[in-house]
Amino acid sequence: MKKIVFATGNPHKLQELKAIAGNCGIDFVLPPSGFDPVENGKTFEENSLIKAKEAARLSNLPSLADDSGLCVDALGGEPGIYSARYAETPQKRIDKLLNNLKGENNRKAKFVCAMNLVSPEGDVIFQTTGECHGYIAKTQAGTNGFGYDPIFIPNGYNCTIAELSEDEKNQISHRGKALRKVLEFLKNVQ
Repeated sequence: MKKIVFATGNPHKLQELKAIAGNCGIDFVLPPSGFDPVENGKTFEENSLIKAKEAARLSNLPSLADDSGLCVDALGGEPGIYSARYAETPQKRIDKLLNNLKGENNRKAKFVCAMNLVSPEGDVIFQTTGECHGYIAKTQAGTNGFGYDPIFIPNGYNCTIAELSEDEKNQISHRGKALRKVLEFLKNVQ
């Protein structure tokens, strides 16, 4: 079985990735201790590459990284690359976003996920992005998922992502779409 480091410190993201990947013949693992890259890129793609290269450097294994976030039209794309740093806690991030959209009719938004797969030497092997379009609910609902899932309603649905099952979410999520492209690439190069 091929081993690839998934460049995250978030075990929930790794769990989600493994659920999406299923039985693909790849063992996705967390990076070694000391993984703490400075995400100072200006785009999701740049931050993803920073994380992938750092995980490869520490592990000497191929590494896959994602950088993702929520982009809200009425807020000029905010919180964007600062989605995880928009406020101190997940609940405060949701509260801040809902507060910033008070009285706003345009609630269109999208989740974006940029993925980079790099060699053990840190060279880019494959890059891709995935997007999930929808809008921001006026109130939060649901307990599945994490981050902004309780306030994001995907297009074609009348409930938040946090109200969907894990399988339903993984079929439509930005991370699911990007990861399926990576897995397709890996299948074709093996």
